[in-house]
Amino acid sequence: MKKAVVILTTMLFVFVSRAAAEFRAGVAVRVVTPDPLLPVSGGIGPSNPVKEKRGDLTVRALVLENNGVRVAIVGADFLGFPSTLGNKVRAQVKGIPPQNILIGATHTHSAPDCYGFPDGKGGFSCDLKYLDMVCAKMAEAINEAVAKLQPASVKIATGEAQGKIAYNYYAPQLYDPRCSVIQCLDASGKPFATLVNYAIHPEVLGDAVGILSPDLCGPLYERIEARGGGTAIFMNGALGGMITADNRDPADPTGQRDLRTWEECVRIGTLLADEALRIVADAPVQKNPTLFCAATTITFPIDSEMLREIVRTSPVLSQTRLDGWNIPAQVNVVNLGNAQILTIPGEALPNIGYYLKRKMHGEHNLLFGLTNDAFGYILTKVDWNSFKRYDYISRTCLGEMTGEIFIEKALEFVNRCPRPQSLK
Repeated sequence: MKKAVVILTTMLFVFVSRAAAEFRAGVAVRVVTPDPLLPVSGGIGPSNPVKEKRGDLTVRALVLENNGVRVAIVGADFLGFPSTLGNKVRAQVKGIPPQNILIGATHTHSAPDCYGFPDGKGGFSCDLKYLDMVCAKMAEAINEAVAKLQPASVKIATGEAQGKIAYNYYAPQLYDPRCSVIQCLDASGKPFATLVNYAIHPEVLGDAVGILSPDLCGPLYERIEARGGGTAIFMNGALGGMITADNRDPADPTGQRDLRTWEECVRIGTLLADEALRIVADAPVQKNPTLFCAATTITFPIDSEMLREIVRTSPVLSQTRLDGWNIPAQVNVVNLGNAQILTIPGEALPNIGYYLKRKMHGEHNLLFGLTNDAFGYILTKVDWNSFKRYDYISRTCLGEMTGEIFIEKALEFVNRCPRPQSLK
């Protein structure tokens, strides 16, 4: 009898151990389009009124789990999503450690202000009740994704996205054309979630044409779903200085006029979706990918007087816990199978992005820009305030040392973390 009990206990232990080590994933979406419509923000300063919408603003949550580790990756259709709002979301989520919830903004320039920028009239551009609703909906999406966790496998791939998608407004060829894709497959091998990681400003429409929109991300979501890729999530990359959507008018001899139309949003979003699906199509299936997540805090000095004033007076940013004029940011490293992910709390310039990817340890290295916070541009000290072209991005950077601090501290953290598994 005792022998039977031992055998049964051993079998149960093996079963539980296997279940605990089984990779699972879940995904959920919430629409957060304001009703009635609100003004939209393209950056520091007053928001602009709108008269219509094209597509809906959404928040999209992908939850991953393996061997006791659970991670949420959230994409939100906003210019940026400050940590004060992110922490409100985390407080409403059950079953995931707060530090394992990564919240990134797509950086559309056609959505309501989440920062609380001054409106030029003694007030602010943000609607606090609307932002509370967004936080609640985002938490709902994460909690639903947890509830929908199912056995899964993944395909991960990186390749150059071909076609007229992005370019560097300051120097056309100085951008990263690589697109990384993470696709989750159900037990039958059918995709149910596709994450696209690519560096681009979704500002085809911009904030001045009177349209509220997820910009090119909306058509990207729709195209991936229509082509059987499941729910799409877009996570931006090192898009600073200025990696933007290539909607230049081919009929303009100066090459400076943009086609700020919904048709261009559809063209670019659809093309990027098609390229992402092409890139991931032949990737090997990773049936039980390892999952690791760790977080650290990197602190940056706020040297910019303009940004100090915004942080001091904003009803959103003034809630940030500062150490003097030093501002903290959560930075994550996630290993998934043979991929490594590093988050960036702002818009790093492409040279920083290239350098970080080169120093990371995955067979696929992904950078999630504007994630866990969005402090503005991140550039190195040799670029800061060095060229007339960089006047704007220098003014909207925390300070001369922001890039240096991030590169040093982030890579120290990467090197302390375990390396992702290798398929080679």
